[in-house]
Amino acid sequence: MKILQHIRSISRLKNGDEARIYDYNTSTARSPNNLNRSGRDLTSRLPLKLLTAVLSKICPHALDDNFSSLEESMRDGGCMLCDMRDLAQCALVSRRFLVATQTILYHNVRIDPVHYCEREVDLAGKRKRKSFFERNGEPVDAPKQRVEQFSRTVRDNQSLAIQVEFFKMPYMTRETCIADLARTVSVLPNLKYVDLPDGIYSDDRSCTTLKQELEARCPDLRKMKYVHGAERSFALLSHSRPWQNLEILELSRLQIEPNTLVSVLASFSALHELRLEDLPTIDDSVFQHHPLTPAFPPITKLILQGIPGLTAGGFEAYLSRPETREVLTHLILLDTGVLPSELYRILVASPYLKSLRINQMIQRSFTPSTVPLLASHSLETFYYEIESPSASPQDLQPPSESYYQYLSLSIHAGNLPSLTSLYALSTSLPNLLLPPPAAPFANSKPPSSGLRQQLMLYTKSIPEHDWYLTVISPPTSTNRRGSATATRPISFYNGSMQLGPQWGHKARDSVIVGNGFGGFLAVPSEDGPRPSSSGGHKHKHSWSKSSKGWMG
Repeated sequence: MKILQHIRSISRLKNGDEARIYDYNTSTARSPNNLNRSGRDLTSRLPLKLLTAVLSKICPHALDDNFSSLEESMRDGGCMLCDMRDLAQCALVSRRFLVATQTILYHNVRIDPVHYCEREVDLAGKRKRKSFFERNGEPVDAPKQRVEQFSRTVRDNQSLAIQVEFFKMPYMTRETCIADLARTVSVLPNLKYVDLPDGIYSDDRSCTTLKQELEARCPDLRKMKYVHGAERSFALLSHSRPWQNLEILELSRLQIEPNTLVSVLASFSALHELRLEDLPTIDDSVFQHHPLTPAFPPITKLILQGIPGLTAGGFEAYLSRPETREVLTHLILLDTGVLPSELYRILVASPYLKSLRINQMIQRSFTPSTVPLLASHSLETFYYEIESPSASPQDLQPPSESYYQYLSLSIHAGNLPSLTSLYALSTSLPNLLLPPPAAPFANSKPPSSGLRQQLMLYTKSIPEHDWYLTVISPPTSTNRRGSATATRPISFYNGSMQLGPQWGHKARDSVIVGNGFGGFLAVPSEDGPRPSSSGGHKHKHSWSKSSKGWMG
C-alpha cells in the first residue's frame, strides 16, 4: 500500500508542475489563479467576419478549397497538425472566438498521418501499446482514431456537420476505414469533396454502402471518378442524376458507347472540367451534333489521354459551336489522334484558349513550309512535348527537331504574341528562338524575334529529367539581338560543412549559374578574392591561396 501511495504522490507532483503557467517575460512560474485578467477585450469590437479572417492565418490550410487529395494538397513548410492544435486552443478564449474557430476548423477537415515537425519524434513513442512483457509495443493507428473521433463529433452535433465541405484523409486510412467513412458522410449534407477509396470508382462490393450514402446524403458533391467496372452505374447517371452540381469528372478505361457518354455528360449542367483516359470506343462521333440527340457539353478544361480515335477534324466540329468555342480555355492532348502538324487547326478554331499541352510520339519528320504556322492571340502557356525514337548514329538529328523548328518559325513570325511560358523536350530550342545577329556597323533595323515580352522557356532532353529554365528577352535598342539567360537549380551542399544553413549549419550555399549556351558562370565568394587564370605564372602556391577563399 505504501508503494501505491508513493506512486500516486509522484503523479500528483508531476501534474502540478505541468499545470503551472510560465511568464516568459519574467521567467517565473505563476498559478492560474494569479493571472492578471484586467483590461478591455479589444477583439470584441471586431466584426465576426474580420475575426474569422484573422484567425484563419493561424491555420492556412483550413481554407484550401481545391478538389485535390490529401497527398496532392500538401503545403511546403509548417506542420498542419500543430496549426490545427493552435487554432483549436484559440476557441478557449471566448464565445466569439469559439464560433470563429469552429467555422474555420470544420470547413476543410484534414486527417494528417503524422506531425511534420520534431514533435512527431516524441509522439511516435507515446502511441505504442506497451505492456510489462512487451516493451516495444505496436504503434497505434492515429489517423484511424482521428476519423472515429471526428465521426462521433459530427454525428452528435448537427451544427458542426453542416459546416463540413471538404474531408481529406491519407490513402491507407480511406482504404481501411470504409465503414467509418460511410457513417461520417451520411451526416454531411453540404460535403463538396471527400477522399474516397479506389473501390468506389470501380463499383467494388465493399464500397456499395458508401456509394449509396454519397448518392443519397451528399447531393452537393463536386468531383467524381469512374474506372473500368463501373460502366453500369455510369450509364444510370443520366436517369438518377445524384449530383447536379458536379464540376469535375474523370473517366478511365470504360467500355462505353459514344452515345452513352454524350447523354451522361449532357445531364451535368455545372460540369467544367473533364478527363477522358484510355477510352478505345470513343472517336470523332462524340463531337458531332445532331438535332434529336444531346450535344457534347461546353467544357472549360478538357484532358484527353490515350484516345487515338479523336482527331483534329472532330475538334473543329466541336469548336464550331459558339457556346463551346467561347468556353474552352485549357486543353491537354496526350497520345491522341491529333497530329502536331495539324495543331494549327485547333488554335484557329479556339480563339479563347489560354493553355495548351500536346504530347505525341512521332516517327518521321515533316517540312514546316507545307502547313500554316501556329497562330493564337490568347495562348499564354504552351506544352509542346514532341518525342521521337532514339536516333541512330547515322542520323544528323532526330525527327522531332523538325517540329521544334516549325515552332520557332511560328514564334519568330509573331503569331504567338501572348505566350509567356513554353515547355519543350528539346535542348536546341533556346538557340533556335534567338534571331540571327545583325551585320556589324549596320544601320538596318534589328532582326525581329516575334517576342513582345519576356518568355520563360523550360527545356529538357527526356521526360525523366528536370526542367531547365531559359529566360528569353525580346530585342531592344541597346541589345539588338535579344538575350537568353539560363539558370540552374541551387545546390545546398557544401564540401567543408556538408550541409547549408537550410539544414541547421552555417555553411555557404554553392550556386551554379549557366550562361545560356552550355557553359557555366563563376560566382566568386564575398570573403575571398576572385580566382583568375594562371596567365603564364608557374607558382602553384599563388593559385592555391586565391582559390582557397573562393572554394570555401
